[in-house]
Amino acid sequence: MTLIIRQMQENDITFVQEIASKSWHHTYEGIIPRKIQDTFIQMAYSSDQLSARLVNSLFLVAFQDESLVGFANFSNVTSGEAELFAIYLHPDMQGKGIGSVLLQKGIQMLPNLSSLFVCVEKENTIGMHFYLAKGFVKIEEFDELLEGHLLKTVKLVKQNEKV
Repeated sequence: MTLIIRQMQENDITFVQEIASKSWHHTYEGIIPRKIQDTFIQMAYSSDQLSARLVNSLFLVAFQDESLVGFANFSNVTSGEAELFAIYLHPDMQGKGIGSVLLQKGIQMLPNLSSLFVCVEKENTIGMHFYLAKGFVKIEEFDELLEGHLLKTVKLVKQNEKV
């Protein structure tokens, strides 16, 4: 099985939307009500939003056996800092090292990166374990509202060893 990581292209958008939806429903079942998940996904992963992210940020997709199985979206680097907006895999593809490859590739492709930040919903135990295992450390916790639903968010940072 060959894993290919490359920049997202316009013709990947519908597949990214499908992965986002399946991954969100799998990850946040019992944490965020389904109606709120669907509203957020429709907004954040609309074709217009993804086209804008394609142009304005580093957006990587992972293909295995010619199927899109995951993606990662990073902000641009400003003063040595960047944010990992999203890293999502098809639920069947989790735990196979694909997320790790997407993370590493993104870090390699971000010039002059010293710190990478990510925000994770506190009850997203799979995500929290993933980031902590990759060397991220907790720096703060805060509450935020998503379509009126209270989320407990944890902000983590990873210092880049390349620097």
